[in-house]
Amino acid sequence: MKLKESFFFTLREDSRDEDSPSGNLLVKAGYIKKTSGGVYMMLPLGLRVQNKIEAIIRKHMNAAGAQELKMPALIASEYYEESGRMKGFGPSIFKLKDRSGKDMVLGPTHEELFAFAAKSMIKSYKNMPFNLYQFQTKFRDEPRARFGLVRVKEFVMKDAYSFDADEKGLNVSYKKMFDAYKASFDEMGINYRIVKADTGIMGGLLSEEFQAIAPLGEDTLVYCDCCDYSSNLEVGQVVRAPKTEKPVHLPKQEVETPNCESIEEVAKFLHLDMKDTVKALLMNVDGKLTIFFINGERELNESKVLKLLKASEISFADDELIATSNAVPGYCGPIGLNCQVVIDNEVLEMDNFCCGANKKGYHFINVNPEDINYDICGDIVNAKQGDLCPKCGKPLNFTKGIEVGNTFKLGTKYSKAMGLQYTDVENKLQDVWMGSYGIGLGRTMAAIVEQSHDDKGIIWPDNIAPYKFIILIMSTKDETQCQLGNMLYEKLNSEGYETMLDDRDERPGVKFNDAELIGIPYRITVGKKAGENIVEFKARTDEKAQELTLDELYEKLKTL
Repeated sequence: MKLKESFFFTLREDSRDEDSPSGNLLVKAGYIKKTSGGVYMMLPLGLRVQNKIEAIIRKHMNAAGAQELKMPALIASEYYEESGRMKGFGPSIFKLKDRSGKDMVLGPTHEELFAFAAKSMIKSYKNMPFNLYQFQTKFRDEPRARFGLVRVKEFVMKDAYSFDADEKGLNVSYKKMFDAYKASFDEMGINYRIVKADTGIMGGLLSEEFQAIAPLGEDTLVYCDCCDYSSNLEVGQVVRAPKTEKPVHLPKQEVETPNCESIEEVAKFLHLDMKDTVKALLMNVDGKLTIFFINGERELNESKVLKLLKASEISFADDELIATSNAVPGYCGPIGLNCQVVIDNEVLEMDNFCCGANKKGYHFINVNPEDINYDICGDIVNAKQGDLCPKCGKPLNFTKGIEVGNTFKLGTKYSKAMGLQYTDVENKLQDVWMGSYGIGLGRTMAAIVEQSHDDKGIIWPDNIAPYKFIILIMSTKDETQCQLGNMLYEKLNSEGYETMLDDRDERPGVKFNDAELIGIPYRITVGKKAGENIVEFKARTDEKAQELTLDELYEKLKTL
């Protein structure tokens, strides 16, 4: 790629429209360009990187025995209606009609179509196992697109689906895909953790996520350094440190708390520690008022709540819904309420705590578990610093991650819904067991940049970089430099080294800065000593360049 003849540009200033290091650098370095919120062009350099990531994944998918195909992105909505997921996607699914009035969608994911395709072949247990995969564009109307390629409305995903006769077969297929994912991310050089996760709208028996460790990650990962326990915060089990002593329960007492409607205001007014308070969250769960009570230091975990209540939607209750009860917002407590009350397990272990008195301007102090009323209790909060590993009892650690891949044991959820069956050895009809496996290519690209950059720009791994070498001609007016630069460019490319040539009529400083910004692993500078066949060589991560003769350069290249 000769830059003078190419579609190549960089930006001198940071992008004011990007809220992540990777998004800013990829835009600034000319890899991607935003066209609207959550939608990006993949420019020539960006497409080369995406193709490198795709090739690595394809290699490991093929090695695991999966077969590649291509599904349409425009899909009749009836498939999602049949599986029961149309409602679950809600406003995140792009809907349209064709000219005949038929309801269509832009595919957010393809489980339904793969199950439909499998029905064409699966008649008997002898037709399985097999695994199909594709690289296809997905569309999701994200309510808050952000972080560059991390949270977008249009993206390319590698999704795969396995089909087996029973759970034992699914476990074998799942292990193959799981290992293929590890091999793919290892080859890309990503620092990642594998964590248990909520199955969410996908459903099924098990979900595991491959999380690239990054400070801006949207997911909080919980893990233990003393054993192999790890999970996404949304499913992390809460185990608290045991009490050292059991205090005497005091009689509850109503106290005045004027203008104290938040638990923080109450604790400050009464000079209490937050850990000795219980706060209320008035929520709309599938259209029903449900009030949750948790420790004042904790956060409600909506994924756990939905699973506990077997519900599909949760949001804050509005005034109209709250008015159907005797709850007093700001002063709500788990005593004498006439609506559904759910408490966290921790509340049953607390002593002499403070909570609302269901009376404006008043709270109770010295409340104990025997004083409260509730319908359901369970683990409904997030783990936090100081909690213990549920596996070995050691302190937990927390970090942030970007989900770059996920694997699901779907079980028979989709086969039951879509009539995907086979006859077993006894000629009886059985449901097919499915697995689903996804990798986001854009997210993977963003995660690599998040983990590998400095104040000068991107630092690509050798096997992901769009080009491995860049040759800089310091003066395009110097015929000797131009001849040597072009000779090296032709030689390296002819020998299989992916090489760029910066032959633009630009100042040396611009060329050096652009080479650092776009993150090409190795730089060869052709300057004033071109007449002596001497060049400068520098790896992207080196502090200084070294002078090499052409023979020394060729020997250096062999080691790379």
